[in-house]
Amino acid sequence: MRTEIVGTDAGDARVTWHPAKQARLVLAVSHGAGGGIEARDLQALATVLPAHGVTVALVEQPWRVAGKKLAPAPKTLDVGWRGIWPTVSKPGLPVISGGRSAGARVACRTAVELGAHAVLALSFPLHPPGKPEKSRAEELLGSGVPTLVVQGGNDPFGKPAEFPDGAYTLVEVAYGDHGFAVPKRAEISQERAVALITDAVVEWTGSLA
Repeated sequence: MRTEIVGTDAGDARVTWHPAKQARLVLAVSHGAGGGIEARDLQALATVLPAHGVTVALVEQPWRVAGKKLAPAPKTLDVGWRGIWPTVSKPGLPVISGGRSAGARVACRTAVELGAHAVLALSFPLHPPGKPEKSRAEELLGSGVPTLVVQGGNDPFGKPAEFPDGAYTLVEVAYGDHGFAVPKRAEISQERAVALITDAVVEWTGSLA
């Protein structure tokens, strides 16, 4: 694992590398608007994927590096993501653009522009909680590249059944909320919920040409 600071037009971002020994893909993945790369799904992917030929680059947006508590506007998030792209592309491998929540929206919005090989959308915020009329489906449907959505069954930002038909794959993590936390009374354990995420991503990345 190594960390580097990357200058962008939105400020300094930080990339933490978890390299695969025989890498065939890079997964560049960022956090949401309310947390950082310590999120359980991001840490699990960084631990599991390198053994399957996928180098993981955990990306901290400039606002997090600067110690701010609130994420900036979507356009500014996109600026930060564009700024880190040359760094995550430097190994010369196909790059999967990924993120959780707000980071997933960024990945979808910029995929074609940046030449992403695919998109991984973790906990895609289909709409604000309680406001299904304010749909962000257009961003997801417009990613333009192979896309995997991993969504908690009880995510208030959009349950799997609410997602529209489209050219993407959706995997449900039963009982999971927006952070993939499952209640203690759920039929699956927290460990199993996290394994569902990593298993799905391992299988999907293995299918990418």
